[in-house]
Amino acid sequence: MPQFSDDLFLGNGTTYMGTGPQAATSVISATIASTTLTVVNALSGDTLVVGQYITGSSVTAGTYITAYAGQNSSGQNTYTLSASSTVSSATTMYASGNALLGDPSPVSLGVGPLGRVYIWDTIPQTLQTANVAASQTASGAGAITLTAGTSTTSVVRNDGTTVIQLDVPRALQVNCSTTARAFTVSGYDYYGQAMTETITVAIAGTAVFGKKAFYQVSGATIAGSATACVIGTSDVIGFPVRVIDAGYLISNVWNNTLDNDAGTFAAAITATASSTTGDVRGTYKPSSATDGTKRLVCAIAVPAIASGPNATRTGALGVTQA
Repeated sequence: MPQFSDDLFLGNGTTYMGTGPQAATSVISATIASTTLTVVNALSGDTLVVGQYITGSSVTAGTYITAYAGQNSSGQNTYTLSASSTVSSATTMYASGNALLGDPSPVSLGVGPLGRVYIWDTIPQTLQTANVAASQTASGAGAITLTAGTSTTSVVRNDGTTVIQLDVPRALQVNCSTTARAFTVSGYDYYGQAMTETITVAIAGTAVFGKKAFYQVSGATIAGSATACVIGTSDVIGFPVRVIDAGYLISNVWNNTLDNDAGTFAAAITATASSTTGDVRGTYKPSSATDGTKRLVCAIAVPAIASGPNATRTGALGVTQA
């Protein structure tokens, strides 16, 4: 990995940004009983190491290896995990990143190359009111059926999860026919980190924009009695790198205009994330509606914590999602 102050290629999601060793990456067939992971077969990658995150179907989010527990009576390697899960039959699981190296939760993509200035160039599609979940009557505290609509696609992730994928990372909008209804949406950001957001409608029929930039949505529920509801996309677009202050936006040009755009900037959160906090990298809402034609070009000053020999993944991609 290059170690230069003005250009650092972060590579894939397992890259350890800094001068320390790179964490291993593995794909395994395994089972989990409580906090014991039993490897049935190593499918690809390196040997598992303490600290690696383990992801896969039915595995508790944020789980990582805390110790090697030795071999069982069948000669299979076993490991102790940080969180309890139940995976009774052999399932394909993924090991990446390293909780002990200060990484955020596992990411499936990297960002790079990063230099002193990062040029963010995107053309978001027109927002839609119901392209994640079509109009339906959801039961109290019940699950909302997700359906891909305009500018979204139903895809299956490598871990087997079916998700609604957006055109670009962007905040969601929710609406319902009853006041004071809280939507809880789950999914993933652009780098594959699991995330959850609670968005509350306070006025019946008035859509509410979320704060977090989702790239994939895996599920949603609504609290309270039965109500008609929808989930769509907003004009709030997520930054690809962490921006903690407007001063790092050297320029933000929208719709082929020379002057900086008078949009709405929301800085990345730097404290521990929760389901009600803002985005871990920050967001930008242009001054006029997205339409699939207007282009947003931002020149982002990249600080040393995100690019250089002492860079960290948190410095570039933000704190761990929640």
